[in-house]
Amino acid sequence: MSSTAFQDLGVAKWLSDSLEAMQIRKPTSIQSACIPEILKGRDCIGGAKTGSGKTIAFASPMLTQWSEDPFGIFGLVLTPTRELALQIAEQFVALGSQMNIKVCVVVGGEDIVKQALELQKRPHFVIATPGRLADHILNSGEETVAGLKRVRYLVLDEADRLLSNSFGSDLERCFSILPASDKRQTLLFTATVTDAVKALREKPRSGDKSPVFMHQVESVDKVAIPKTLSTLYVFVPSYVKEAYLNSILQLAKYKESTAVVFVNRTMTAEVLRRALRKLDFKVASLHSEMPQTERTNSLHRFKAGAARILIATDVASRGLDIPTVELVVNFDIPADPDDFIHRVGRTARAGRKGDAVSIIGEKDIDRIQSIEERINKKMELLEDVNDDKVIKDSLQLMTTAKREAMMEMDKEGFGERRKTNKRKRAEDPLPGTDPKVKHKKPSSKSKKEKQVISK
Repeated sequence: MSSTAFQDLGVAKWLSDSLEAMQIRKPTSIQSACIPEILKGRDCIGGAKTGSGKTIAFASPMLTQWSEDPFGIFGLVLTPTRELALQIAEQFVALGSQMNIKVCVVVGGEDIVKQALELQKRPHFVIATPGRLADHILNSGEETVAGLKRVRYLVLDEADRLLSNSFGSDLERCFSILPASDKRQTLLFTATVTDAVKALREKPRSGDKSPVFMHQVESVDKVAIPKTLSTLYVFVPSYVKEAYLNSILQLAKYKESTAVVFVNRTMTAEVLRRALRKLDFKVASLHSEMPQTERTNSLHRFKAGAARILIATDVASRGLDIPTVELVVNFDIPADPDDFIHRVGRTARAGRKGDAVSIIGEKDIDRIQSIEERINKKMELLEDVNDDKVIKDSLQLMTTAKREAMMEMDKEGFGERRKTNKRKRAEDPLPGTDPKVKHKKPSSKSKKEKQVISK
């Protein structure tokens, strides 16, 4: 039997067969470029837009080499959100099913004791969010995390986000337990190759390590959004945004569409979920205040079509494979234009058409100008929605639903858990530091960047 395209890249035959069974036969550009170089032992930075097969680009060489020399915890994959961690774990399990692969998912919201016991059993691959893994390193004991000291691979998925300041202290704690950079391979994959990511390529190399291999699919930055995506806007007073959202979702052309509505805050996500549900929309939500089981159930309901609308913070903007989204609504405009690109990347995938509607308030003008400059495209007015229509069809209904939702949330003490957790983490210093000293957030040139690829 002749070899497949993946075998020609160096992928093990059993893994090539698994890919064939999943009807994945032809490597994408990022896979063709990165797999051979990773198999040669090189550190790698891979940049390619969402949906281009980045997970297989790093999973294939890792699984190939693991099957030749299986031991302990072979690889650690760090990713910014729980949903992405679960999705990556599913792909590892599917790819390695015939080899009895053991994968451990370490994310917040799940039983920490159960995770500690799984880590002690030395699974082959650990897929984790930095915050929860840092908690284990700090609190779960030497026996739990000892297996991480010999990992052969470290992967940072959505590396641009992981290297932002918000993950700084947790990443430092994770790196503190791992082998030195010359004793492991480090793979960074991202849809947005930021200056922080590019800078890692120039870091001095320890020992006799080869230069970092970097492959950026040409279209990543030149074509920020697909040609099949229509970018539209409505300009509204900020205090009636909810009523405009209701009118948009009720439009004849969107009435049956699967839609993701992005917001900037968990409070907004929860208010909209409850308010829209009162107006008989089939709606689910995804935000960090939800227990993990609810987050997972919401995503499954949306993927299965049981919910037509998903209200989400940016935990859903990156990497999640939801192929049927036809409409993205930016209820809140993100501060970073790249976040806009990630959000609207949930629709118009694989050549399909999709619409992205931004609800612009009076304070959003500068952000919209930055976004239009980044995507090299002017948004067009959504003419189907106007003030008269909103006043007639939506304003009173939505105002009442929103008021009732907020009263319910106030009674239930929504947001108290987040305040408690924030207080706890503030009391949780890095190892070897004085808990009475307030620690500064790492700067953009912090230790974490130096630790990733260079020793």
